[in-house]
Amino acid sequence: MRLFVAINFNADTRSRLLALRDELRGKSERGNFSAPENLHLTLAFLGECDGKQLAAAKNVVPETVFAPFDIAVERIGNFRGDLWWAGLREDKPLLALQRDVSDRLSAAGFTLERRKFSPHITLGREVVTNAKPWQIEPFGETVSSIELMKSERIAGRLTYTAIARSR
Repeated sequence: MRLFVAINFNADTRSRLLALRDELRGKSERGNFSAPENLHLTLAFLGECDGKQLAAAKNVVPETVFAPFDIAVERIGNFRGDLWWAGLREDKPLLALQRDVSDRLSAAGFTLERRKFSPHITLGREVVTNAKPWQIEPFGETVSSIELMKSERIAGRLTYTAIARSR
């Protein structure tokens, strides 16, 4: 099973992200745009995992304790030209949480990517557009939990399901 650890959003933040996704869609010829229920911030991607790894991840996520903190979405940008995202401000509490989650998962035996964490929410893949990255009026929410997510295709649709949550 394919797993990742993420921050999921409240209804207001999700609504604002959808408005940004739709603005991008309106500026694009085509693309594979994220479904509303799939908008999230990945803290750690675990990839394909077996039962033993699932059990380890289910232990790590609930034991991850942190003080609630605010996040802020502040810009729209892209990777490789065709993967478009909403970027978050790189505040210390967010970076510390991501580092702590990664360290805990590594200690539990996971091999994680070691590239610099670039906090973003994917809005669309394979996007064809002449749009340029742009700044937005920052918005966000208070983060008080993280979730272990399972990624699977159900009836041809990419579906993310929370299977464990921090306390």
